Amino acid sequence: MRLRVRKAAHFLERTGLALAGAACGTFVGAHVGTSFAALTTVGFLLAMIAIGAVGFYLGIDIPPLTFHDPDEEPRSRGKIDAAEFLSAFGTFLATLAAFVSVSAVVLRLNLHAVSSWLILIGWLVGVTMQICAGAIARLRRGRIR
Repeated sequence: MRLRVRKAAHFLERTGLALAGAACGTFVGAHVGTSFAALTTVGFLLAMIAIGAVGFYLGIDIPPLTFHDPDEEPRSRGKIDAAEFLSAFGTFLATLAAFVSVSAVVLRLNLHAVSSWLILIGWLVGVTMQICAGAIARLRRGRIR
């Protein structure tokens, strides 16, 4: 019973993260869509929402890499955990892009086209980093779920 409750709580947590990613994708898509007429489509907005949901679902809850086995000498001193780094930096980039987008929409700022492209690129790079981090961590554990 305890295991089922724990799994359900973890699933709800991950679903909440996915919803947060979808919300961030909505704001980035709305801002970029208002800046570029070619990107003012339902398909573009749905793609941004889906990418955000997948990225935040897979990339935020990364189990840390163990530095060494309890019975062995520490071997990985100074090594960087790629999944943890990609997750952290990707989350930062994606949420920064979402924050700037929300600020621009709420404050009705008319940002330069270059700023809107930077927001879109920052969002896409950040979410891609999250997805890669999630894939690395799940492959490392030997299963994808």
